[in-house]
Amino acid sequence: MPHADSSYFPAGSSKEDIYKQVIQQTKGLIEGQRHWISNTANVASLLWHAYASLPAPSSSVNWAGFYIREDKFPSSIPESSLSKTKLLLGPFQGKPACQWINFGKGVCGTAAEKRETVIVPDVLNWEGHIACDADSRSEIVVPILVNGETVAIIDIDCTEPSGFDEVDKKGLEELATVLMESCDW
Repeated sequence: MPHADSSYFPAGSSKEDIYKQVIQQTKGLIEGQRHWISNTANVASLLWHAYASLPAPSSSVNWAGFYIREDKFPSSIPESSLSKTKLLLGPFQGKPACQWINFGKGVCGTAAEKRETVIVPDVLNWEGHIACDADSRSEIVVPILVNGETVAIIDIDCTEPSGFDEVDKKGLEELATVLMESCDW
């Protein structure tokens, strides 16, 4: 069973190779476990350590985690009372963050509503950006879709402008697919 060694990323690896390792380690860590809380907790840690192993700007990632649609959380409230258009904070690495974000609001809510990846090179120029951490300058948000509906999003923030590119988009979208297929949402 994989453990802490999963978060070791060799120095000098390319970003493409790091994403391949993240995907491989994710598959190993979540094997036999379908609960999204456990799986996204481990993946948040993997991403945090992966970015730290890369040169700038990737090493300047200051938040890596998930927001999950409210109705997907365990709750004593009847499911019909829970919102399908509100994201709640899920597992993450970084500073404390916003507790909830409505679909259509900020970068996370926009990606959730549009059901597509959003890359923001400079959040200071993004109208309606929700600044959970004032140090963040760029952001990428990738939705996790089940049957065409957003059930969660992967959110990565960076203290450098233009911290994310098409390599990040491709790697995180592949990771979103792995999580979609491997978790009971």
